[in-house]
Amino acid sequence: MNKDLFIRHRREFIQKMEDRSFALFFSGEAPHRSADDYYPYCPNRNFYFLTGLDRPNFTLAFIKNNGSAHEFLFIEEATDYSEKWLGHRLTREEVAAISGFDLSQIQFIANFEGFVASAILSNSRKALTKTPHYLYLDLYRHQPRVKPVAMAKAAFVLDNYPEITVQNANEILDIQRMTKDEGEVQEILKAVGYAKIGLETMWKTVRPGMNEHALDALFEYASKTAGSDGVSFTTIIASGANATTLHYHENNCLIEDGTLVLTDLGCLAGPYASDITRTIPANGKFTQRQKELYNLVLEVNKKSIEFVKPGLMWSDLNAYAKKLLAEGAVKLGVIASEADVDKVYYHTVSHFLGLDVHDVGTYQIPLKEGIVLTIEPGIYIADEKIGIRIEDNVLVTKDGAINLSKDILKEVVDIERAMKR
Repeated sequence: MNKDLFIRHRREFIQKMEDRSFALFFSGEAPHRSADDYYPYCPNRNFYFLTGLDRPNFTLAFIKNNGSAHEFLFIEEATDYSEKWLGHRLTREEVAAISGFDLSQIQFIANFEGFVASAILSNSRKALTKTPHYLYLDLYRHQPRVKPVAMAKAAFVLDNYPEITVQNANEILDIQRMTKDEGEVQEILKAVGYAKIGLETMWKTVRPGMNEHALDALFEYASKTAGSDGVSFTTIIASGANATTLHYHENNCLIEDGTLVLTDLGCLAGPYASDITRTIPANGKFTQRQKELYNLVLEVNKKSIEFVKPGLMWSDLNAYAKKLLAEGAVKLGVIASEADVDKVYYHTVSHFLGLDVHDVGTYQIPLKEGIVLTIEPGIYIADEKIGIRIEDNVLVTKDGAINLSKDILKEVVDIERAMKR
């Protein structure tokens, strides 16, 4: 990724900050797993968006005062121990090359709290601002009653300066991150390409009698071998009735002959994600009933992609897809009336995609150029042990939309040909 992108992201954020304010962003750290083991590190996505850096225990600081702005980055200092046990630590020069910071703006994390005390919160001659009124923090919560991580990280400020008002940095960043520039779209395209390789590898291998977890492992192996940085979320390999559960994660059942296999999966290119779903026949051939239902979902998928354009409200896109699916389900005798569609289709047709699989943004404003979203209609009939979903990744353009995953096969004839042995 070009460092100019991260420089621009920082400037755009600072421009939205109130005067006499500062902002702190933390790259995060790997959570503890068990004993002396830790989960893999995943960079805070907002921190990455502003810096391009994916290393733990880094901190970013912005200061805005009387229209002038300052940026500082605090990184881990390499030690003999860390280099021997944990691997190479980024140097200040390497950090500057990636992020676009000047070397004078990069300090070591050991100096961070002292810097905040003297350069931001004091009235000394070293201060870069008058005593600030506002502190911007990433206040994302994964659950309503969970305290944001940044609140704990910034406790040394909040506990001692209660007069400073906390502002939600996400209100700015969520809008910034909604639209992707060309470099970001190219990363998502890479992630889509890795998923394509993993899917095609599975199609050549799947057969009745296999266990779902074999396909799970095969997808990860093939996509990582191709260059992916890993899966973008827990892979779903759902055969038969398992496919009627939206977030089926067990992936441990035998694949029976005559069933469909729903594969909902994605890859990472750096931290940028793809999210693709394809549904295939375990034995390589759709039954007539499976084909009817599959083609209904496929028609809704294709028409919904064609419907996407700037100015469209997400709610209207969702209503459009749901209406098409309901009409088709009635024709096929799946439901008695369109009012019953929620019995066989119980999710929405789209979500944003980017640095997160379910990327940030607001669904209360119209779509605009540069947004990447999924289109994923489905139908789920528990009595018939059939679940079908077809999901593509779509870029909103000036005049309509481009299907970024158009090269991943989804027509019945193409899938059967790809699976032919």
